[in-house]
Amino acid sequence: MTEHPDLAALATALTAGDPTVRADAAETLCHLGEAAAPAAVPLVRACGDDDDRVREWAGAALEGLGSPPAHTTSDLAGLAAAEDPLAAYWAVTLLGRLGEGAAAAVPVLIGRLGEDVDPAVAQRAAWALGKIGPSAAAAVEPLRHAATSDDPRLARLAGEAITAITAISG
Repeated sequence: MTEHPDLAALATALTAGDPTVRADAAETLCHLGEAAAPAAVPLVRACGDDDDRVREWAGAALEGLGSPPAHTTSDLAGLAAAEDPLAAYWAVTLLGRLGEGAAAAVPVLIGRLGEDVDPAVAQRAAWALGKIGPSAAAAVEPLRHAATSDDPRLARLAGEAITAITAISG
């Protein structure tokens, strides 16, 4: 049986003073794949780190993380509003992976559709709203506006989200 490192200790190490310690913790979490899901919020925070290695390993860890624990929705919603585009991108992505479980984050995701938002974050917010589905009904009008964007990817994702939100299951 393979012994897994202490996730709480690794999450704490992501905030250590030494960037090498932070990067090593993020790398270890990356290699854990979905088993690192309990460290989702600290990993998103690490995406805003000053050190390139920490950001890169944190992003790589989040790539393979899968869906975060449902109890992280509130923290992720707070991070989705972050000024750092990489941290916001990953928070929004993880909210989308939670699907309907992230319904409480719909107002924050709507706010990330704005024109003054990093394009990748806005695109991901449209995608996440579609993943939430009918519980994101409040987002239909803002998504209609986003569907007229000059950004073709945002426009496409907003249209797909509208379809997912308004689809009637039979």
